Order: sequence, then structure tokens, then C-alpha cells
Amino acid sequence: MAVATAPGRGAIAVVRVSGADALRICCRVVRPIAGWPVHAREATRCRIHDVDDPASTIDDGLVTVFPAPHSYTGETIVELGVHGGSYVPAAVLAAIVHAGARPAQPGEFTERAVLNGKLDLLRAEAIGDLIDARSRAAHRMALQQLSGALSHRLASLRAGVIEIEALLAYDVDFPGEDDGALPRQRVLGACDATLAALDELLATVPVAILGREGATVVLAGPPNAGKSSLLNALVGESRVIVSETPGTTRDAVDVLLEHDPWPLRLVDTAGLRDDADPVERLGIEVSMRWLAQAHVVVACAETVESLEAAMAAIGTLSAAPIVGALTKRDLVTKSEQILPMTWPVVPVSATNGAGLVALLDQVTMAVLATTGIAEADTPMVTRARHRAALERARGELAAFRELWSAGVLPAPVAAVHVREASLALDELIGTVDVNDVLARVFSTFCVGK
Repeated sequence: MAVATAPGRGAIAVVRVSGADALRICCRVVRPIAGWPVHAREATRCRIHDVDDPASTIDDGLVTVFPAPHSYTGETIVELGVHGGSYVPAAVLAAIVHAGARPAQPGEFTERAVLNGKLDLLRAEAIGDLIDARSRAAHRMALQQLSGALSHRLASLRAGVIEIEALLAYDVDFPGEDDGALPRQRVLGACDATLAALDELLATVPVAILGREGATVVLAGPPNAGKSSLLNALVGESRVIVSETPGTTRDAVDVLLEHDPWPLRLVDTAGLRDDADPVERLGIEVSMRWLAQAHVVVACAETVESLEAAMAAIGTLSAAPIVGALTKRDLVTKSEQILPMTWPVVPVSATNGAGLVALLDQVTMAVLATTGIAEADTPMVTRARHRAALERARGELAAFRELWSAGVLPAPVAAVHVREASLALDELIGTVDVNDVLARVFSTFCVGK
């Protein structure tokens, strides 16, 4: 039992009760206007009271019953729609606990959905990702995983590992059947196909990180070059203190900017200069660390000469592509010209917004040039747990392939690596047991004909 809506002042709150005794417990504190029973999945007006005082009224709300197994958790669920705020939901919770329920643990409803076969673990994780999404890209990836795209891809990988185990089992247990011993190359072909599929899936990791955390775009340059004003203009609000005094920014400030195809993590850094005071020097050291991990650096300066110097200095500190921003475009005279440079340069103005769209276009092209973009229907590996399990499976299969191709170990010994690869995938999609392997053996080969 738990409140399923966010705490705080609001129009309504949803109290959810799940379990075999959910309906019995709620019958003690919920009285539908027309009485029990109510129609399944149909909201019915009700009065909620304390179990020891049926004449009292805690709230006038709605009750909806979702009978098992046709509910989110696979158990009977009773949902109460009550008035929002702090007191009413808490009083309703207290009444239901008094009637025999207990508070749910974090994620327990979704855990029960997994245990009851309503969701697999990957889709359950996608629900968490959907809730935590901070950008369209993260939202898109979570929905794709929730649809089962990643589950289906991993099921295909699981089938590939079982195929290898089936071939090895046939080689060990039925060497005299059909055409004799299994050709070694056939096992290698199945292994290579599975390794290629694993590599393809693992290749989505960097792109998935971009979708979740954004491409790191560092604004760098000399002090008082307009970096903070530019960041504020790009995000559309004042997020960084702006001052004419050089060295105002002493620490990095990062803001996630919604953008397509990937969100941009804009980072305003301390101005780069040699004669900084000790405190400002600490900020410059932080700037250098950000420059080292940037996807793109926006070099900021007020004049062409200063911009050339800034881009040259940044090039020694970061391997990321650089986009020049000639700030304070509104103060630049028409007689000033931008000379050809190694990297693109965009005149911008934080005051009137001129050049901001062109700057973002250049940043986007620089990001895509180094990271690319995945196909819309490509499943993504979005979590460290997924990545670790897939890398473990790939490592075991690669070790098996090396041993099998060299022929230095018999099949039963080399197959230990394939079994470990199966166990690694078990962490993501369930258990592969001997019955799965034998089923593939007998469906693939005409054994004992």
C-alpha cells in the first residue's frame, strides 16, 4: 500500500493497495455509494472512513478495482482517488494500515509485476528510466525499452548462445549420428554471429550515455569574454552570475539544455589566464578537467585576435572539436572581418539573441561528427548493469572461440565459457537451463531416427 502520486499540494492523490487481501482490507474502510461489489476497472464514488468508526468520514473519493491477474502487479489492486494535499492522503494511508495493510517498499509494486510475469526486468527498469528522463532523447530510449525492443534483442542473443551449447551438446553426446562428428567451423560460425550481435549492441553504449546525460559542451575562453552571458542566453534564463569584473566565475556551472537529437550539457567555466589569484586558479583547474572530457568546446572571445588566441590555447587542452563564438556581436563594427580559421566561427550576441541558433547548429554538427546517431528503432544499452553483463558474455564467448579454433581443449571443457556467457545473460533475461539446450538439440538434429 502506498500513495502513487507525488507528495505536496495538489488536486488529487492516488492511493494504491495490491495483494491477495487488498479487496478484503479496503472493504473495511471504503464504502461505495451503491455498495460492494463494484464493476472492475470502473471508478465508483465512495466514502472512506476509519475501521473503528464507520460513521466517520476521512474523505469522499473514488474507488477502482483491478482484479487479478489483469492488473499492473498481476495481483488484485484497489486504487483510491482522494483529495490531494498533506493531511488527506496520510489519513487514508493510516486507515488502510489500521485495517491490515502495510506500507510498500520502494519499487515493490513493479517488483511484484516482475515476479508475477507481468513485466520482465528490462521493462521494469525502463519504467524507472521513464520517470527519471530529463530530455526527449532519454524519454525516447525509455519508451523503446519499455516496448520490449531490448528484451527481444537480448532474447535473440540468448537463442544464439543456446544454439552454440546445442551444437556442443550434440558433438559430445551424439558423435555417431548422421554425418559423424560436428564440423568445427559450424560452431565457429554460430559463435561469430553471436559475437557480432553482442558488439552491435555494446556499440550503442556511448550514444545511450549522450541521450541520458547530454553531450558535454564546454564554454571556454579568457575572463570576461561573455561565456556566462552566452550560457544564460542559450538556456533562456539567468543561471550564472554575470559581471564586468574579470574572474567572476570561480567554478564550473552546468545546465542541461533540451535539444535534438541529443540534449546538450552546457558548462560555463572559469576564464583561462596565467595571472590568476590562488582561488581563481582552482577554478581554472576545474575548467581544464571539463575541457579534457568535453564533446565540443565553444571558444568565446570579444575580438577576432582574442578568439584566435583562445582557440589555439584550447586546442592544447582538449582533443574535442572547437566552435568559435565571437561574442558581443551587437558591438562589432561592420568593418571587422572574421578571417578563415581551422574551426568554424559564429558571431553571437547574448543581448539580442543574434547568432544563437547558428551556434547551436554548429555545435550539433560537431557532436554528430564524433558520436553519430543511432537508428530510431535500435535498442540501446542504457544501464551499467546491462553493459557489464553483455561485456562478460562477450568475453566468455571470445575465450571459447579462441580455444575452440585452436582445438587445444575438448568440447566439454571449452563449453564452460559458453555456459558462463549464458549465466551472464541470465542476469538480464532469465535462466537458461539444460532443458532449453536439449530442446534445441532435438529440434535441430534428427537424433535417433
